[in-house]
Amino acid sequence: MRFMVLVKPGNRDYENGALPKADDLQEMGRFNDELMKAGMIIALDGLQPTSKGSRIRYQGGKPTVVDGPFTETKELIGGFWILSAKSKDEVVAYMQRAPFHDGDEVEIRQIFELEDFEPALTPETKESWVRRREQLAPND
Repeated sequence: MRFMVLVKPGNRDYENGALPKADDLQEMGRFNDELMKAGMIIALDGLQPTSKGSRIRYQGGKPTVVDGPFTETKELIGGFWILSAKSKDEVVAYMQRAPFHDGDEVEIRQIFELEDFEPALTPETKESWVRRREQLAPND
């Protein structure tokens, strides 16, 4: 199973462009090494502040672009992991050891697999999804 872990910073320092302290980066690096050794990491990265981002809202068939910054702290996403795990409980267990600070939060969401859409897939649609996935897979 694949999971996305969304990191939600607990304060406005992130949105104001404050970078993590060296000690925090080293501690997070050790935690990421632990996830790597467990064979869980598919992808991970931090995100720039929302002041450098945009949102596109779709209403009545028309897209509307809204440039950041976005004011709601609860809406901020500072980074992410995409993890492979046997269960959500395994991800929860690892994330409980993550080196975050007071007010920080992570959200864990399972990623849909192609099989989850099986009832709605035509053979042609399934084939095109499989072909795309193979093209995206890293070359071994």
